[in-house]
Amino acid sequence: MAEHDERRKTVLVVDDSPDNIMLLSSILRSDYRVKAAIDGQTAIESALSSDPPDLILLDIIMPGMNGFDTCARLKANPLTKDIPVIFLTSRTEEEDERRGFEVGAVDFISRPIGPHIVRARIATQLQLKMARDILADRSAWLEKEVAKRIRENRALQDVTMVALGSLAETRNNETGNHIMRTKGYIAELASTLHDAKGYDEMFRDGSMELIVKSAPLHDIGKVGIPDNILLKPGKLTPEEFEIMKTHTTLGRDAIEKAESLVESDTSFLRFAREMAYTHHERWDGTGYPQGLAGAAIPLSGRLMAIADVYDALISRRIYKPAMNHAEAMKIIVSESGSHFDPELVKAFSAVANRFAEIAKTWVDAE
Repeated sequence: MAEHDERRKTVLVVDDSPDNIMLLSSILRSDYRVKAAIDGQTAIESALSSDPPDLILLDIIMPGMNGFDTCARLKANPLTKDIPVIFLTSRTEEEDERRGFEVGAVDFISRPIGPHIVRARIATQLQLKMARDILADRSAWLEKEVAKRIRENRALQDVTMVALGSLAETRNNETGNHIMRTKGYIAELASTLHDAKGYDEMFRDGSMELIVKSAPLHDIGKVGIPDNILLKPGKLTPEEFEIMKTHTTLGRDAIEKAESLVESDTSFLRFAREMAYTHHERWDGTGYPQGLAGAAIPLSGRLMAIADVYDALISRRIYKPAMNHAEAMKIIVSESGSHFDPELVKAFSAVANRFAEIAKTWVDAE
């Protein structure tokens, strides 16, 4: 019997009259567990207990805290706001009903109480509450599932871009540390733009974060460059350099083809495509492949231009020794307004020490 009682819904009857409590208990106890409170404060304490009611029958006219105030306090507390409250009243004024619904009641039952009416009204509100709870649980589950899938999707995107970028670097006889360094450099440059005029929307809509994540794919087009040019230990001939320059177009085309397989109006690869195609453009218009100048060069390309050149300067190659940080910094600053966006060079100067730290963290193996 006790187990059966635990499964039954609990109704809290709040009334300052013991006779009214006894009457309602006699009507309800065959179908519900019945608890009682003789004033508003006791009702609130009962609702906040470890065994809260599923529904509250609340008298309006009580000494001390009346029913309206009691209901308002219940609805203001996140722990009790979802418990349905039905007012019990001998008053039938429209103003009382209006006020009752305003403070959060779901129904009114007028005295004298008819047993069939009170049972029907309670059953209806408990069914509605059950439906709301099921929907809320389902909604919470769906939100968690959506959040989980978004996290998984973002992780897959990140892994895909780093893996493909590493593949390109492997073909180039370089380690994957180059892509991790350039990604770190761009993250540092981006951080300085957070409060700069004109960039706020890119941070709000996630574009800047996606630019940083796209960095590993900037040289993906090098997989299409012949070995005798890509791996040549000496200086390239003018003809060979023209072929090398096509890695920007090859990268764009490869990413564009991948994008065509994504059923979305806004591909997460859009900045990777942009960066692969434009990171060798120069601020003064003398870069390649399009000869874009100034702000016509997408921000992703302008950011990578600084990151890529800095990393090339400080890295040892078979055809050149590594340059130290101070020397590399001096060259970047000297090419402000010619090779690089002047505003981004200012940003670089502000975080140049972080560039040096990132380079040490992701140093290439000898």
